[in-house]
Amino acid sequence: MRDIILALVIIALLVKTLRQVEFGAYLWAWLSLMNPHRMAFGFANSFPWAQSAALVALASLLISKDRKPIPINGGVVALLLLWLWMSITSMVSINPPELVLERWIFVSKIFLMLVVTLMVIRGRVKIERLIWVVVISIGYFGFKGGIFTLMTGGSYKVWGPAGSMVEENNALAVALIVILPLIYYLRHVATRPWLKQFLLIALILIGASILGSQSRGALLGLLAMAFVLGSKSKNPVRFSLVLLMLIGAGIGFMPDTWTSRMDSIQDYGEDTSAMSRIYTWQTLWNVAIDRPLVGAGFHADTIALFEKYAPIDSKYDAVRGNAWVAHSIYFQALGEHGFVGLGLYLYIWLWVWFAAARLAKQAEKIPEYQDWMPMLLRMCQVSTVGFCAGGAFLSLMTFDLPFYILALVSFCQCEIKDRALRIAAGAVPTLNAGSAVAGPPGPVALAA
Repeated sequence: MRDIILALVIIALLVKTLRQVEFGAYLWAWLSLMNPHRMAFGFANSFPWAQSAALVALASLLISKDRKPIPINGGVVALLLLWLWMSITSMVSINPPELVLERWIFVSKIFLMLVVTLMVIRGRVKIERLIWVVVISIGYFGFKGGIFTLMTGGSYKVWGPAGSMVEENNALAVALIVILPLIYYLRHVATRPWLKQFLLIALILIGASILGSQSRGALLGLLAMAFVLGSKSKNPVRFSLVLLMLIGAGIGFMPDTWTSRMDSIQDYGEDTSAMSRIYTWQTLWNVAIDRPLVGAGFHADTIALFEKYAPIDSKYDAVRGNAWVAHSIYFQALGEHGFVGLGLYLYIWLWVWFAAARLAKQAEKIPEYQDWMPMLLRMCQVSTVGFCAGGAFLSLMTFDLPFYILALVSFCQCEIKDRALRIAAGAVPTLNAGSAVAGPPGPVALAA
């Protein structure tokens, strides 16, 4: 029954996509982030729903009159250049060709659908629909995991959906950190009291789920995000203290096993997991020094590569002989795609931060954007900090969730640019910030 219901829902959305191309972006985001078909046990589990959604979305894009040009800004250009550079490094990779090709196809589907999303989403209604889809797709596991953490006293780890990029407890925790500011935004713009209360409960439960993941990297990401979130509030000192008290209360709730694991951050020399990370990072650094422009290509986690580039040091005897994934978005970019790839990747997140700050200041002066866009852009900054801090310990360089933050900032930039063009054409009257205008619509449902 579950398979049939899921199949009917997806088919209905595929049909909807043929009529309204933006639903292809929503459907892809839902399928790629949540992997709902992995929660079925029959034919729906193995059916290629994501590929079907991508094909239907591309077909609809070709015939649609609603498609827009790809936003041209520093972040999007860097994203496209990174995709191109990944293709080049794949062609000159020193890793097994079949593994490289498989990964390149996987990553290319993600980047292609990000481009589709950038071409079909415009306006507050569609932007907030996309935010809801992203939040629900990841937040579902955090909401459920938070309840599990409270019921078990935090004695067990919280895991993500099987077969997804966030299946591992550490990856799910970082993904939850990314969506927390977006939930905060949705609560800010919500007009119904019950929805505000529900989103507050979701924030608390997802925070508990992050702690329940027992991820040391996520804890650092959560603290970094809380610091930036506090600095973005109207009362930075008071709000920061409240956040620290809430995090402290959550930590106090966790069992001794959780505290012991977090304490191991200081004792990395005696922690095999931490030592394997350092061993891997030095190996990938050696790869980059040997091949500074292109790195090793996708799948720089083979035994052959480690035998060639691993550091020769007796302190790594406990982890020697194994091949490990990068466990860092930065070393993953460096080891797989060289200094060029790392530079492009870092530029994307720097652009997101500075562009969001600049656009937020502009939006504050535009009446129809004042009550939603500045808050959204600041939450994009907070999400970016959370991902960049937590991702320092995870191999999530090509995870599509944080790239949606880039997309949100790009959508806001398009809104401001389009308004400026309409003003220049005389289609929109110029108003001061204090002028009275009709307010924009509130949060919208997921389906039209």
